[in-house]
Amino acid sequence: MTFKFGYQTNTWGGVVGHPGGVTSIKDVLYLANGSTEEAAQDIASANYDGIELFDGNLLQYIDRKEEFLSLLEKNSLKLVGVYTGGNFIYSGILDEELKKIEKVAAFAAEVGAEHLVIGGGAVRSEGVLESDFSDLASALDQVVEIAEKYNLTPSYHPHLGTCVETPEQLDKLMPLTKIYLCPDTAHIEAGGGDPVEVIRKYVDRIKYVHFKDYGNKEFQPLGVGHQKFDEMVAILNDAGFEGWITVELDSYSNPKEGAEISRKYLSKYEN
Repeated sequence: MTFKFGYQTNTWGGVVGHPGGVTSIKDVLYLANGSTEEAAQDIASANYDGIELFDGNLLQYIDRKEEFLSLLEKNSLKLVGVYTGGNFIYSGILDEELKKIEKVAAFAAEVGAEHLVIGGGAVRSEGVLESDFSDLASALDQVVEIAEKYNLTPSYHPHLGTCVETPEQLDKLMPLTKIYLCPDTAHIEAGGGDPVEVIRKYVDRIKYVHFKDYGNKEFQPLGVGHQKFDEMVAILNDAGFEGWITVELDSYSNPKEGAEISRKYLSKYEN
């Protein structure tokens, strides 16, 4: 099968967030502090086909649309998707969260994105309640409606630090919502799961994939850790998956080098 390979720009600057979100829900945005322009140039030079951005980094261009489109064209890159999220379990702020996501989705669609990737599901101070899964699922179904309005493919991304961290939590959520699954292979393992088995179990609901290696309890470039990507790719191939595989690496001392290491590893899966 034919895969297309993308890379997340968050390695350039690391995973942080917009400080305005402390006081206004509408400003709760993921943000990498590095240069998107430098990231795009480095990713293109490493021979990737596309990029994924955090919502905060994409919205930096909302009044500079042509500049962003020019950046993509200059580097022969496709905007694969945008990553956003929310708490989703608190009814009092859900409307504001969904309005924020709609703003992100609308602009992402304007600049050619295909995927809307959703992280989140808050963990309460007293821990996770059973009702949180149904509340999260209901919110995610509303996100699906937003994504479909803008012709984006919506996928949920399990993540450490959320109420869907473990495979058992994922299994509670997925039957309750119609959203697709974007497996992040390293987050799944760090949460106690087997990414091979998760991909096998949910392959019919996978339209987009995040590859990240894992070893020594750290996120690593592909091929440096111990993840079984050959087995994952075989399952995707058997299911007829022909979409984007995006590499995400939260931080690396030399972001360009990390991207190059992973791209060299991915070359084994090219036809």
